[in-house]
Amino acid sequence: MFQSVRHMIYDLIEWRSQILSGTLPQDELKELKKKVTAKIDYGNRILDLDLVVRDEDGNILDPELTSTISLFRAHEVASKQVEERLQEEKSQKQNVDINRQARFAATPSLALFVNLKNVVCKIGEDAEVLMSLYDPVESKFISENYLVRWSSSGLPKDIDRLHNLRAVFTDLGSTDLKREKISFVCQIVRVGRMELRDNNTRKLTSGLRRPFGVAVMDVTDIINGKVDDEDKQHFIPFQPVAGENDFLQTVINKVIAAKEVNHKGQGLWVTLKLLPGDVHQIRKEFPHLVDRTTAVARKTGFPEIIMPGDVRNDIYVTLVQGDFDKGSKTTAKNVEVTVSVFDEDGKRLEHVIFPGAGDEAISEYKSVIYYQVKQPRWFETVKVAIPIEDANRSHLRFTFRHRSSQDSKDKSEKIFALAFVKLMRYDGTTLRDGEHDLIVYKAEAKKLEDAATYLSLPSTKAELEEKGHSATGRSMQSLGSCTISKDSFQISTLVCSTKLTQNVDLLGLLKWRSNTNLLQQNLRQLMKVDGGEVVKFLQDTLDALFNIMMENSESETFDTLVFDALVFIIGLIADRKFQHFNPVLETYIKKHFSATLAYTKLTKVLRNYVDSAEKPGVGEQLYKAMKALEYVFKFIVRSRVLFNQLYENKGEADFRESLLQLFRSISTMMSSLSDQTVRVKGAALKYLPTIVNDVKLVFDPKELSTVFTEFILNVPAGSLTVQKLYCLIEIVHSDLFTQHDCREILLPMMTDQLKHHLERQEDLEACCQLLSNVLELLYRKDVGPTPRHVQVIMEKLLRTVNRTVISMGRDSELIVFTLFTF
Repeated sequence: MFQSVRHMIYDLIEWRSQILSGTLPQDELKELKKKVTAKIDYGNRILDLDLVVRDEDGNILDPELTSTISLFRAHEVASKQVEERLQEEKSQKQNVDINRQARFAATPSLALFVNLKNVVCKIGEDAEVLMSLYDPVESKFISENYLVRWSSSGLPKDIDRLHNLRAVFTDLGSTDLKREKISFVCQIVRVGRMELRDNNTRKLTSGLRRPFGVAVMDVTDIINGKVDDEDKQHFIPFQPVAGENDFLQTVINKVIAAKEVNHKGQGLWVTLKLLPGDVHQIRKEFPHLVDRTTAVARKTGFPEIIMPGDVRNDIYVTLVQGDFDKGSKTTAKNVEVTVSVFDEDGKRLEHVIFPGAGDEAISEYKSVIYYQVKQPRWFETVKVAIPIEDANRSHLRFTFRHRSSQDSKDKSEKIFALAFVKLMRYDGTTLRDGEHDLIVYKAEAKKLEDAATYLSLPSTKAELEEKGHSATGRSMQSLGSCTISKDSFQISTLVCSTKLTQNVDLLGLLKWRSNTNLLQQNLRQLMKVDGGEVVKFLQDTLDALFNIMMENSESETFDTLVFDALVFIIGLIADRKFQHFNPVLETYIKKHFSATLAYTKLTKVLRNYVDSAEKPGVGEQLYKAMKALEYVFKFIVRSRVLFNQLYENKGEADFRESLLQLFRSISTMMSSLSDQTVRVKGAALKYLPTIVNDVKLVFDPKELSTVFTEFILNVPAGSLTVQKLYCLIEIVHSDLFTQHDCREILLPMMTDQLKHHLERQEDLEACCQLLSNVLELLYRKDVGPTPRHVQVIMEKLLRTVNRTVISMGRDSELIVFTLFTF
């Protein structure tokens, strides 16, 4: 006990010094104060002293200025926090591990921090050290490479980065935690001669990328949060390639399958740590590990939660494999593939290829060369980042060249074949994700360098067959000045773009004016498009929907479909996966939305749905509309506000009447006894209070209070009681209840409802919450006169509450709560 208290006092003294120093930023100061108060509360508890209740800033609450209910709730929160701390202290390390795993599992985005300490390998030449995350079950890389260029002297080529070789592998999420295994893989590619041997009698070709070996470590436990020791240095044993036919991917799988590696002291030394949060969070929370110099290697593909400001136009291109005839040579060729990006005029796009994080952009990428191998398998991935304005005119070009080990022969070797693929398809969408079997063309080397020679030709075998030709048919062996080779070449691509879509249905909507005959079909198809694709183009999609509505203002043809599409989008934003787009939607409504007549159409469609609630086939769409009610009304209100600004409150009476009719329709629906409407009525009770703060900007608050009173009174007795009480709790939390004249209307209804349910002892917990929330608000000084309202509550409910408490068992948790309430 003494030692525990002693350590606490020392901690408090240290923290006090930091607070008094005045050097802490406001957010850090606030967090430190929370730590101090938590430590004091914990110390008081283990010393059996009184618990002190505080506000959010750590200040002691004054009982003279704080309501009894607020004191009780603060006491509950403080007691719970102290109890949790006690449990943490008592728990064993195993439980701590479980807590850590649970914490990481609950974090939507994770990052693996890697610090490369040393590379101990007898390479003898310059090398590229490529580190990435790998799924051994699916045999595929799941992240970009972190690339470090290593010199023949055994040090980084960029000597300024010595002792600072750090990277974070970001965008890891729940799907990665569910992977059976994840490996940290390092591939070493030697850059130099074809063969590592001393031979001074002839000059050897240099600068060739040759396979050297791999190092693999299982990081499943680290990624799952089971292991956490950032100071521990891990040795990852190195496995050299056994022969020239050993592909690096094959060696990786062999090492993973093997129990031990005969490394002979060669390998990598790294430290690893799992960090919760996206790259912006970890830079803020772990500045000692991640700073602006730390390389960021993203997961290939979009993260599970797409951040609104994450603007990308990346294409991951993987060289998969090829099959090349030896031609006139006696042995198979030493094939080198060169990847570059060209526009339709044959001009190369400079610095758009990224071989790995931590390295600069390059204009062309050269593959690893496998010595005399007819069917090389590369599995090398690069990221191609092209400016959006160049995407429509660009294509990937792959040229093939035999590389000789002798420099004199190598200089005479020219490009022997070419393959290409356009980044945009004929329908305006981007290149599809997945594998592409490219056609390998042969021609004179100079002709292959001219884009006009091949750009009009089919680029893939699938495209060739679409045009009614066989990829192997003799009649198609010659196309203009190019000849289709028997050689084959496969790549795979993955597009990560927030500017270009792969979905033809979404593109059809975004460019709806080009073919209005397909508009109804495009609107229906939008609701089948993957959510991730829609939110990437959120503003463009919303603009299209409201433009359709406004440009057809005299017609109702598209109104229901536009409304359904809007509800679909709002539903997407409510999904946890896309919750970070809520601010984007809010910003759109406040700053970009401009449809001044949308309110009339949205109100009318919603009312039509409500009036048809009992009709077959309507319930599901109406339920979705109720869930989207908050943002539907934000659009209605904003539209009306913009209209008022433009036309000086013209049509105010019509607008008020249209809203009243809508609210009356909802109230009428609430009185329905049909089983078909139960789910929709529950949704209305849950989501209708969310519209209050917006609607009161354009609608009289007293009338709105009357609307809600009728709405609640129309709920059939004995039906949806809990939902009704929680609806009333939300109304109390709204701006409506803070206004004295609105409370005059709402409070009598609320006290009647409470009296009814307390007398029947129905849903007492919800009744307690409602009553305590009302009394807590009436204690405030900024809500107008309250004595009469307190009197109403006492006259109507005191006797009922007392009788209810008497009839309850003494062990009920609600007894204490009720006593505090009164």
